[in-house]
Amino acid sequence: MELGKIAVWGSLDGYALPEALEAAQRIESLGYPTFWHPMSMRRDLLLVASSLLAHTERLILATGILPIFERPPAVMAAAQRTLAEQFPGRFVLGLGVSHPPIVEGMHGLDYGPPVTSMREYLDRMDAGLDLGALGGDSAAPAGAAATTAGTDPPRMLAALGPRMLALARDRSAGAHPYFMPPEHTRRAREILGPDSWLCVELKAVLETEPSRARELARMAGAANLALENYWKNWRLLGFEDADFQDRGSDRLIDATVAWGNLAAIERRIQEHLDAGATQVCVQAVHPSGRDAGLHWELIEALAPGR
Repeated sequence: MELGKIAVWGSLDGYALPEALEAAQRIESLGYPTFWHPMSMRRDLLLVASSLLAHTERLILATGILPIFERPPAVMAAAQRTLAEQFPGRFVLGLGVSHPPIVEGMHGLDYGPPVTSMREYLDRMDAGLDLGALGGDSAAPAGAAATTAGTDPPRMLAALGPRMLALARDRSAGAHPYFMPPEHTRRAREILGPDSWLCVELKAVLETEPSRARELARMAGAANLALENYWKNWRLLGFEDADFQDRGSDRLIDATVAWGNLAAIERRIQEHLDAGATQVCVQAVHPSGRDAGLHWELIEALAPGR
């Protein structure tokens, strides 16, 4: 599976389904090998993945990120296996533990310790893939082995902190960090080692006026800027609590978001690649705001096939 150095990261929730399928086809036609779709509040993301894959020919679809609370582990494993069988080499299951305000506040579920919760979920998910581990009388059929690092179908973990990155290294194909600067990419690569995938999300704003560019960046990152988990990891990189106030300091925004002209955005992408990223997943922020859909001008300008 060749993920490519640059991918498109973006939600198609705002599009009618036929328009979403056309958008995926357009991304493929521009030469992008991979499209990352985030958690969906409107549709079932795995059903969306199936539709997008069915209406494209080569495009790899990655979930970024599918929260583990949405499906029991065995059901998640079965869905992953089904998509991998339908579309060989074209589906990557990105998993994450999400955040307390979503898990508890929106869904009324208990939010446990993140690393422990993810490790236990993967254990049960692997048991679902390895039918012989369920204690039945018959052995598992061929091809039903547990999904671990280096096997197909691949999975990746949303990972920011050192312990979750280590778990991603040991129990998956790699990590998908979100909203982090190149220095985090460098540290993540040190933990992951040379072989794991490191696919980093990067918000990009094609705007040269500083105040406008930063405002668009703050709107795109508003939900994450309010989450303690991000604060914790930004602190490890030298940021202070003052950087998290008033929707994020200029210092924090400038470090985590690429903005400016095309050359400036390409330089930031290269910084992540130089720091050890396997792939930079570009979230092209629309100049009309976060709900305006994909920003095609920037997506076309960065396209590998341009």
